[in-house]
Amino acid sequence: MNALERDYSTVLLAAHEPPCLSLFQPTHRLHPDNQQDPIRFRNLVKTLEASLRHRHPERDIRPLLAPFHTLAGDRDFWNHTLDGLAVLATSGLFKVYRLQRPVIELAIVADTFHIKPLLQSSDRYQILGLNRHAMRLFEGNRDALDEVEPAPGVPRIIADVVVHESGEPERTIRAYGATATPASTTRHGTNVKEDATDHETERFFRAVDRAVMDHHSHPSGLPLLLAALPEHHHLFRAVSHNPLLAPEAIDIHPDDLSLDALRERAWQLIQPHYLERLRHLVEAYGTATSKGLGTDDVPEAAKAAIAGRIATLLIEADRQIPGTLDATTGAIRLDDLANSEVDDLLDDLGERVLKTGGQVVVVPSGRMPTQTGIAATYRF
Repeated sequence: MNALERDYSTVLLAAHEPPCLSLFQPTHRLHPDNQQDPIRFRNLVKTLEASLRHRHPERDIRPLLAPFHTLAGDRDFWNHTLDGLAVLATSGLFKVYRLQRPVIELAIVADTFHIKPLLQSSDRYQILGLNRHAMRLFEGNRDALDEVEPAPGVPRIIADVVVHESGEPERTIRAYGATATPASTTRHGTNVKEDATDHETERFFRAVDRAVMDHHSHPSGLPLLLAALPEHHHLFRAVSHNPLLAPEAIDIHPDDLSLDALRERAWQLIQPHYLERLRHLVEAYGTATSKGLGTDDVPEAAKAAIAGRIATLLIEADRQIPGTLDATTGAIRLDDLANSEVDDLLDDLGERVLKTGGQVVVVPSGRMPTQTGIAATYRF
């Protein structure tokens, strides 16, 4: 399965030869609800096919849709879905993402991918479960939490670090009785074994911290909660260099909690930061608007996005404005999503802001400060 965070620059924001196919649908984790998911998927593929036929010959359509048909028949895949599904495809590229929240059913053929449902929501977080012997990684939001496969290069167990660094499993040195050191500093077997264990644990924690930071925290930008026994918190924080490691922590290892109980504990810690971040973003927009440095007008924001003026763009989660955006002038034209060249204007604006180094945050409708679907704060 494809990893969304690692695909932002190479897939979501990269230029692709059109047509670009984007499919989104809600899915179900459990039987019998998930039995209808492949059927709904096939219907969405038919929508893509109908849209393609407006502008493309059969010889081009068949290879584009072939991997969709293969996925539709993959019984193992449909038995292991989460709450939503995203599929992005174009010539030579087919990406599938399992999502942790439902999405609006959508099938679009356009010049670029539809990425708004994949943009970062401010309620997401990661959890690092850690003890002396192994690590586990989780990702979630307010509604769902799932264990995720660590990226290649992330040590899963302590032996991965010891064997990798020394070439063979590290052996505990045993020493008994007096040595050449003074009698007052004689080390006995138990002491030496404990020192070796502590050294191995520190090496493991350092390696986990570095790898999780490089392969998960930095690509995702998500806060990281540590879930471990109290005696392991101090050592890990002492060696950690991860700026996204949250000061709050869960003082129990994930092995001792159900997944839902772990999610509840995590959300209790994350929710205050989530609400504070939204409050800050909304207040910053209000302050900028009062100074003429913000807008909720879609045509005005479109021109500002093309000019690279937008620093932060808030987008209403479930709003769609079908239309096209002129990549040179910023002019917009309202249209219909059935048109194979039409996408959601809010999606196009978000993509443009990200490409010019701006920040895009998808906000629940109840917390949006505007009624138009956007709130843009300008750099200048």
